[in-house]
Amino acid sequence: MAVITPVEKAAADGRQQQPRRSRHRPLVLNAVAVAAGIAVWGVVAALGLVENLPTPTAVAQKAGTMISDGTLASDTFASLRRVFLGYAIGVAAAVPVGFLMGWYPTVRALVEPYIQFFRTIPPLALIPLAVVLLGIGEVPKIAVIFLASFMACVLSSFQGVIDVDKTLINAARVLGASDRTIFAKVVVPASTPFILVGMRIGLGASWATVVAAELIGAQEGLGYRMQKASTWFEMDTIFVSLITIGVLGLIMDRLLLLAERRLTGWQERR
Repeated sequence: MAVITPVEKAAADGRQQQPRRSRHRPLVLNAVAVAAGIAVWGVVAALGLVENLPTPTAVAQKAGTMISDGTLASDTFASLRRVFLGYAIGVAAAVPVGFLMGWYPTVRALVEPYIQFFRTIPPLALIPLAVVLLGIGEVPKIAVIFLASFMACVLSSFQGVIDVDKTLINAARVLGASDRTIFAKVVVPASTPFILVGMRIGLGASWATVVAAELIGAQEGLGYRMQKASTWFEMDTIFVSLITIGVLGLIMDRLLLLAERRLTGWQERR
């Protein structure tokens, strides 16, 4: 029977306790950062260092009013619906296109010029064109969100495929694996971290785009509410909408990050 020395036992206990401490520390630091930010905001507003800046208390009271009358819920649902539809369609289209571009040089040569062309055009610049071509309903809003998320995700998927270690592919071929097996067992797992990073970037682009899209021809939504509030200088309403967008985006990003950790547990992390 192997004898475990006290030093080895202490080292093992330390390794078991380290993950627990490392999990809790970021949450504590996040809470401290949020509290410090709210405190600084309150001091700046109370001292009048920034003109028309509402206090955190005023924003909280306005949020309570908007929650009680249902305004915040309806606006949040409208924006979430647009983001979810455009983002989901964009990601669903971007992943296979990126894989095809990375795996087949012919497809890359045919598609890449269009990708690079539209990538240089900000989706916000296409909003007026989308309104003229598609009207002022939901379709143009979802279309520009689709474009924003598609461009962010297709390039990351493409980069993930072409960055796969060729040694792994050659080794699989030597062992007799077919192209389908290599694609499913080697390329897809190796590309997953790139895809998830592109999805996180596309999520931020989708929220930025929906706010701008709702400034034109919308009757509800967080962007619409901010536009309407700016007409009457209702800064507290603007802040409530901004904070809501930030919180929703943060929650969705954390969910993607959780999925990334579960799907890429094999990847070495810092």
